Amino acid sequence: MPPDAADALDHRFVNAGGLRFHVALAGPADGPLLVLLHGFPEFWYSWRRQIGPLAAAGWRVAVPDQRGYNLSDKPRGRGAYRIDTLADDVLAIAEALGHRRFALAGHDWGGVVAWHLAGRNPERVRRAMVFNAPHPATLFRYALTHPSQLRRSWYIGFFQLPWLPERGLAADGFRTMARALAGGRRKRDAFSAADIARYRAAWAQPGALTAMLNWYRAMPLSRGAAARAGRVTVPLELVWGDRDVALEPGLAEAGIALCDRGRVHHIPNATHWVQNDAPDEVNARMLAFFGPAAQAARDNGPASGPSSTIPAFQPSV
Repeated sequence: MPPDAADALDHRFVNAGGLRFHVALAGPADGPLLVLLHGFPEFWYSWRRQIGPLAAAGWRVAVPDQRGYNLSDKPRGRGAYRIDTLADDVLAIAEALGHRRFALAGHDWGGVVAWHLAGRNPERVRRAMVFNAPHPATLFRYALTHPSQLRRSWYIGFFQLPWLPERGLAADGFRTMARALAGGRRKRDAFSAADIARYRAAWAQPGALTAMLNWYRAMPLSRGAAARAGRVTVPLELVWGDRDVALEPGLAEAGIALCDRGRVHHIPNATHWVQNDAPDEVNARMLAFFGPAAQAARDNGPASGPSSTIPAFQPSV
């Protein structure tokens, strides 16, 4: 999505759960709701290549800046970023937009929230897609039994420190964060200079960097809630870019093992930023998984499982 198309979206502020959230909206106002959740260190713009195709398929696509990010409110203190609180934000945003049930996709931390919501609130989530994000109940257990993942997760410990991570990440115009997006083994056009400029502007919002890091700092406070969310009963597809330098592909299988109706799809040549590295493949899988919006719109019941009108889902073997 070029910059002018991104700016042409319906950008709103909604009050939800006592906070003010910036939300980018696209698609028919009466379409079924599909919420896209970004990760760290992203913001709504990370889904720019997916919004148009999903909206064209009839979905009402809502892409919020999650709490602490970009133009949304940034409450202080790590206690404001517990996993249950982050999940409650999504429910409140959906209700503010007039929807009780919705489809859901999330990447990175947004994927962790999607995992948690799908397990905790199956009556609200039609179905979910997760992109390069571990099930929140599996990361610590997996890391303890896989030293290579423990080494990859070093930054989580670093982010627990006060002020030093902020100083390091903000140095030289957020150089480290920009290189994390634009560097590595990926397609050259995954992130343009204009894209990186947008990210830098989001990171520079007052209070944003500390709020973003507080998602990590709240992890010790969320372990009990993450474990209680447990198994996922709604249909879930996990898409994994195997060149992720922070998360091993084995985490995908560990997470999908907790799904009653789950499947995993690996993209060998994609990095952690999978929806930017392989947008055509990701878009095709999203359109196939979520199905025609017109069919989903006819499913108005409270059942936690998939509607009979939603295309059949075949779990992984």
